[in-house]
Amino acid sequence: MKKYRRAPSAMLIAVAVGAAVVGCGGGAGTATPSYIVQARTISGLGRLITDGQGITLYLYTPDHRGPSRCYGFCAQQWPPLVLPHGVSRPKAGPGVRAALLGTVRRRNGGRQVTYNGWPLYLWQGDHAPGQATGQDDDMGLWYVVSVTGAVDTAEPPAP
Repeated sequence: MKKYRRAPSAMLIAVAVGAAVVGCGGGAGTATPSYIVQARTISGLGRLITDGQGITLYLYTPDHRGPSRCYGFCAQQWPPLVLPHGVSRPKAGPGVRAALLGTVRRRNGGRQVTYNGWPLYLWQGDHAPGQATGQDDDMGLWYVVSVTGAVDTAEPPAP
């Protein structure tokens, strides 16, 4: 008579899968959180603010240093820099004035990071640190922000 092995219990499978997923983390726990605002020099534009990953941050001139006016399709193209659930304040990284950091509430209740009163956004066209491809867009509505909190309207460097 043949003997059959019992299949592992669901609990053992869950533990094995969980361990595999944790083991594949690639050190994500050591990455700088995106809600940390830091300074970075970007060629042709100077010393600007970026998120914790070094991706350039922008302001939207219709916001006029107040609540965000970028929702829907706008927010898909220009994702707002928001705090993750459970984090109440953005953090100032190297070269950034902590006193200029703040938040503004979005319609969905989330907290968007501000700098010198301007809500901050990422540009879906920037994929690597040091890029500022959204600077002075065709409509003149999006600009990078200097570490002083000023709107930087400089022409972007030629590609």
